[in-house]
Amino acid sequence: GDGQNLFTKDVTVIEGEVATISCQVNKSDDSVIQLLNPNRQTIYFRDFRRKVFFQSLSINLNILESNISRCSFFPPRNLMIDIQKDTAVEGEEIEVNCTAMASKPATTIRWFKGNKELKGKSEVEEWSDMYTVTSQLMLKVHKEDDGVPVICQVEHPAVTGNLQTQRYLEVQYKPQVHIQMTYPVQGLTREGDAFELTCEAIGKPQPVMVTWVRVDDEMPQHAVLSGPNLFINNLNKTDNGTYRCEASNIVGKAHSDYMLYVYDSRAGEEGAIRAVDHAVIGGVVAVVVFAMLCLLIILGRYFARHKGKQGALAGRRPPVAAAPPFGDLTRRSLIGSVEYVAT
Repeated sequence: GDGQNLFTKDVTVIEGEVATISCQVNKSDDSVIQLLNPNRQTIYFRDFRRKVFFQSLSINLNILESNISRCSFFPPRNLMIDIQKDTAVEGEEIEVNCTAMASKPATTIRWFKGNKELKGKSEVEEWSDMYTVTSQLMLKVHKEDDGVPVICQVEHPAVTGNLQTQRYLEVQYKPQVHIQMTYPVQGLTREGDAFELTCEAIGKPQPVMVTWVRVDDEMPQHAVLSGPNLFINNLNKTDNGTYRCEASNIVGKAHSDYMLYVYDSRAGEEGAIRAVDHAVIGGVVAVVVFAMLCLLIILGRYFARHKGKQGALAGRRPPVAAAPPFGDLTRRSLIGSVEYVAT
């Protein structure tokens, strides 16, 4: 009733920052004031005895208006990421878990694969007014994911900046096979020429065996096989066919095919001659067509101009002389004709 009254106010702080604790006393009777924190640790006023411990909080006390409040924000003490398999195979689905321990309030966990955000499933456990959050991510991996980081990132009001942990994916995949013709350089395979193919195979782990086979027949006797290279000297028509390069590793096998067609020995030269002949004929035809067009234009202008002159002359007819008066004519007798002369 008439005794002293105490007024307090909650304060929210972040771990590691300074908390100002205040208590307002009305109608003070100079008695000792005792305040207790959740751990039953006490602060005494008036006699200036203080015992302060707030789980690494730095406390700044205001004696005139002093109080104690409860710390509301605690960042996670530990952040761990666990992957189901250290090494995965392409097409396989793996499980990745991330755990943020002992935070208040509960932490929000976000997932990223490289720069792409993914969606996980989170579960929250509460213990002694603290929260542990575990997020699960199911991820189907592909060969493009090899070496890409999977990132677990937390969001919490007591955390400034990015708090994250990551693991790099290791993905095994079957070989990728590509055949390249290294000879002849011009790309035209003719009788009597040498011929060489190179097989390139890339996989994880790297293929240890690369083999050549002829799909539709036996390999020519004069063919030379040396690792990824196939060499055939002195090509002939019997070498026509499909040649296959096969590569394998512990994940699987793959192949690529090359179809060989051997041309006549003069195939390229005849083609070049025909190309030159066609170019010459095309040039002559172009010149003739151009000359004919010029001739037609000149003739057209000539006839147009000539027709214009004829029209002008037809429009200007010569005047007809008027007949002289009958009384002024003198009749003259000529041989075989009569002539009238005006007088």
